[in-house]
Amino acid sequence: MSQRTKIKALLQSQQTEIDVTVKGWVRAFRSNRFIALNDGSTNNNIQIVVDFENTDPALLKRITVGAALSVQGKLIASLGKGQTVEVVASDIEILGDSDPEKYPIQPKKHSLEFLREHAHLRFRTSTFGAIFRVRNSLAFAVHQFFQERGFVYLHTPVITASDAEGAGETFHVTNFDLDNIPKTETGEIDFKQDFFGRATNLTVSGQLEGELGAMALSDIYTFGPTFRAENSNTTRHLAEFWMIEPEVAFNDLVDNMDLAEDMLKYVIKYALDKNADDIEFLTQRLTEEEKTKPQNERSEMTLLEKLQFCLNNDFERLTYTEAIDILKESTPNKKKKFVYPIEGWGTDLQSEHERYLVEKHFKKPVILTDYPKEIKAFYMRQNDDGKTVRAMDILFPGIGEIVGGSQREERLDKLEQRMNEMGIPTEELWWYLDTRRFGSCPHAGFGLGFERLVLFVTGMGNIRDVIPFPRFPKNAEF
Repeated sequence: MSQRTKIKALLQSQQTEIDVTVKGWVRAFRSNRFIALNDGSTNNNIQIVVDFENTDPALLKRITVGAALSVQGKLIASLGKGQTVEVVASDIEILGDSDPEKYPIQPKKHSLEFLREHAHLRFRTSTFGAIFRVRNSLAFAVHQFFQERGFVYLHTPVITASDAEGAGETFHVTNFDLDNIPKTETGEIDFKQDFFGRATNLTVSGQLEGELGAMALSDIYTFGPTFRAENSNTTRHLAEFWMIEPEVAFNDLVDNMDLAEDMLKYVIKYALDKNADDIEFLTQRLTEEEKTKPQNERSEMTLLEKLQFCLNNDFERLTYTEAIDILKESTPNKKKKFVYPIEGWGTDLQSEHERYLVEKHFKKPVILTDYPKEIKAFYMRQNDDGKTVRAMDILFPGIGEIVGGSQREERLDKLEQRMNEMGIPTEELWWYLDTRRFGSCPHAGFGLGFERLVLFVTGMGNIRDVIPFPRFPKNAEF
């Protein structure tokens, strides 16, 4: 038997009249003569031409949607519309039968909700094949970007005793028998008897540990799973998601903005180059979807235009204070069109405000800096005004915030003071404070929620559709 050739390679082949072996799953079988076969290497199917009269009728009956086949035959130039080559089958082997009555992914349009319920099979659709090939390219590009720049990939712990954000929405990790949890004399849970001898949880961020690495290796990045036990059912939240978090010693806020902008442009360009067919398919899909929306809710840009928009523009940089002034004087604010009106300085910006700045006011991606310290985390470097911190958020069209970061507070006294103000126990983070005791230096970093990036690049509307097996409240299927 000749070696299997992937369908993508066959469709790009310059050769014809050659013998090939192709394997994949049946997408459609028309008139018992033409099989549309797909192996996941591309969204495009290859057409298999069946010699109907000389093929065993029992075999033909088994060629149903979803079945896995191995086909040997000759690759020839195709006269059919929409394809350059096709395979004339000389031998067809059924590798795995599919019950046509029960197979849920039929060759018709399925709702995304339906496909979420069949997440174990949704990879076989054109939409999800495209999404997960793009996701793969973006993940590879993230690593390539940092590796080319000499960063060290650091694996930070999934199980931790700290809550980096101080939000308290963590998943507990325990080895206790839940029917017989040991208690102290005062009736509290006795974590000293647990596996780690203390209360532990799944990580919400690798940042704090990442900073420890940066204080010796200078340039590090993490790329791993993070977990939030936030009881949220929005289209933007997951309980398990992946975070990219670089930490760089000797960088200030400007360096941090430069690094984040360069990274976003690099990975988007990589996906555009590597997955042109997939992104073209997703662009057409989104364009069709937009037609069903009311005129005033339609995007002004196609998906492809949105991606080019981020590549072709220098990101606009301004302070939170400047942004508040713009928003306060904006037409939607004055006409009370914002769901959350901007009344003054100190307001936590919502997605509608972020999108206004990007899509209407500047018409380019935006980086906001120097936020009020009250609405930001304890580890951000305090400015001399006593009111703001050296934070930065990157805002994208259609999505709002995609990156959040800051220059970190490297001064021990300032950091301890801020932790005390926010009620964060310094004794539990003694190891973090040690980096400020022994050879502290200015440093900065940011976090990019990987699924948010995939959401943006694929044009999907729900974050549950850009991770293979989404975890959200009341759902841990598959």
